[in-house]
Amino acid sequence: MKKEKVVLAFSGGLDTSFCAKYLTEDCGYELYTAIANTGGFNDRELKAIEEKAYKLGAKKHVTLDITQEYYNKSIKYMIFGNVLRNGTYPISVSSERIFQAIATINYAKEIGADYIAHGSTGAGNDQVRFDLTFQILAPEIKILTPTRDMTLTREYEIDYLKKHGYEADFKKMEYSINKGLWGTSIGGKETLKSNETLPESAYPSQMTAKEEETLTIDFEAGEIAAINGKKYDDKVAAIQKIEEIASKFAIGRDMHIGDTIIGIKGRVGFEAAAPMIIINAHKMLEKHTLTKWQQYWKDQIGTWYGMFMHEAQYLEPVMRDMEAFLQSSQRNVTGRVIIDLKPYHYILVGIESDFDLMKSDFGEYGEVNKAWSADDVKGFTKILGNQMKIYHSVQNKNKK
Repeated sequence: MKKEKVVLAFSGGLDTSFCAKYLTEDCGYELYTAIANTGGFNDRELKAIEEKAYKLGAKKHVTLDITQEYYNKSIKYMIFGNVLRNGTYPISVSSERIFQAIATINYAKEIGADYIAHGSTGAGNDQVRFDLTFQILAPEIKILTPTRDMTLTREYEIDYLKKHGYEADFKKMEYSINKGLWGTSIGGKETLKSNETLPESAYPSQMTAKEEETLTIDFEAGEIAAINGKKYDDKVAAIQKIEEIASKFAIGRDMHIGDTIIGIKGRVGFEAAAPMIIINAHKMLEKHTLTKWQQYWKDQIGTWYGMFMHEAQYLEPVMRDMEAFLQSSQRNVTGRVIIDLKPYHYILVGIESDFDLMKSDFGEYGEVNKAWSADDVKGFTKILGNQMKIYHSVQNKNKK
């Protein structure tokens, strides 16, 4: 009897390792594993993940490189929108999951799979991101989710793998680490409690920098154009270079606490040196080059764009409308940002730009007015206060 095919979205972590073994040993499926790389893995790491897949029973394993697509269709707009969920989290895993789901379901359709599987639990956001994307793009393919359906603990999964002869660094697997181009999330026993934080050892990048360092980032129409004076046409390579420079300072670590798609509070640690520096450098440049109302409306759109991305709404057509607005807003966001890197933090020094709105003949804030007189300001202030004067006048009359 011919075995049914199942494609598993595989990362090599504990949950997907369990799923791989369970789907072959207990369910008897013909297993195909696929990792959709969003820039978080190097060739050595991808090779190790491939070896894991075959040890766990995969008939075939593939690496789907979607890094450039991920940048062009997501990260670029999150930079334009200065997207930080709850003012903290650069939506690292949240954004990449949609593109991993799209790539995986396309592969499943390509090989004629009967099922598609993922290792998400029943208490997180990823289950919705994968399920929703799979349902929209391939409703004819059934979804399998052993970890969720069986309500498994990490301890159970480790014990199951040991009993089935799979050897691994299970101590390391105590933390769920998801790496991508736009940051790394870290989940573990400490993130399940409100009063604890991750130990230093849980972070993949360690602080090794001995001296302070100055970093410059050049932007052209909102996108990274150069780093320390060296031009970058490949924006993915530019982000990776900033990460390489800044991660040795252990910059960009934090704990994100937010509302999940399923309605409960969630907590996860992360490190995102490049995203945090890029977003805040870009935001500073915008403060100099955009008008007040451009900034105001872009902040509103950026917030909504980030929320929709986080909550699995990438395929909603309104996202394309918001992307058009964000793209348009960047036409004058060109210039250089100077950043001082220090252990565990950084300082935005300032910017240089031909579009700097501080460089004008109209005046210097708090110092000299050049384009108006003292009488102009007196008249302006008088008119500006009219509505408030009327309001308070009416209130005073009614008090009598």
